[in-house]
Amino acid sequence: MVLVLDEVQKISNWADEVKRLWDEDTRFGKNIKVVILGSSALLLKKGLNESLAGRFEIIQMSHWTWKECKECFNWTFDEYVYFGGYPGAASLISDEQRWAAYIRDALIETAVSKDILLLNRVEKPVLLRQLFVLACEYGGQILSYQKLLGQLSDAGNTTTLAHYQKLFELAFLIKGLPKWTGSVVRRRNSSPKWIPLNTALMTALVNLDFKSWREKPDFWGRLIEVSVGAYLINEGNKYGIDVYYWRKGNYEVDFIMKKGNILISIEVKSGKKRSVFSGLKKFSEEYPHAKTIIIGDEGIKIENFLESPILSWFN
Repeated sequence: MVLVLDEVQKISNWADEVKRLWDEDTRFGKNIKVVILGSSALLLKKGLNESLAGRFEIIQMSHWTWKECKECFNWTFDEYVYFGGYPGAASLISDEQRWAAYIRDALIETAVSKDILLLNRVEKPVLLRQLFVLACEYGGQILSYQKLLGQLSDAGNTTTLAHYQKLFELAFLIKGLPKWTGSVVRRRNSSPKWIPLNTALMTALVNLDFKSWREKPDFWGRLIEVSVGAYLINEGNKYGIDVYYWRKGNYEVDFIMKKGNILISIEVKSGKKRSVFSGLKKFSEEYPHAKTIIIGDEGIKIENFLESPILSWFN
């Protein structure tokens, strides 16, 4: 027997009640498989950690992929890159202003206000909101906390920003990629590379329509890079794959994937002026056993890469 509890976070003390029923079923030998669903990732995680230790397995349902949106909505790849993978907003893309308002009001504001602010101690909610906007504005770019503080109107410190970054990551909104150095301590102290986990979080906050984004090579190239980064992070979470970036002096590699002792360097060729191959060459010199993947005109087609199972690259 399978019992599905949807939107379980709306029930008061739901975790304690599920724990009681679990223990009761165990006592009486009842073979019931329970699936708990909820739209608030933070609230579900809190209930699981506090009351259901040792009694659950997490099955993460991440943002929709390019392949899913293509098959379900018959989107072009450019539409997926701009509109992102929120299925609830798919029917609105013919009216871009309405679509953007839906993303901002029904998704972003709900996640920030209910999933984060109501469930966590946030001493500076204005600073948290400002950080979210800046992290989306600088999506695909490396930006230190110190530089961010210089652009934020609310006073704060780097420890506060790091805490708010963690809240965004727990809510599956934004990831601050650490720098790959080979040293855990140095990675933790590195400046993050900001990757919104859905490109809609970037495009809905900027007053530019689809046509304007597509006609700006730098903007579009950054959106392509974020699409790849979001895919790596979302899929990597399911299979224990860590994602980083790499930089040394003027040399840079967009993404580094690590699983076990296997390293894969990934460069997205999306119209950037810097030399793609010099960064990969420098990284390969320091990590000669690492695999290399080039995505774009001179490598794997971007659409094909996003359709490939992420584990296939580790074979």
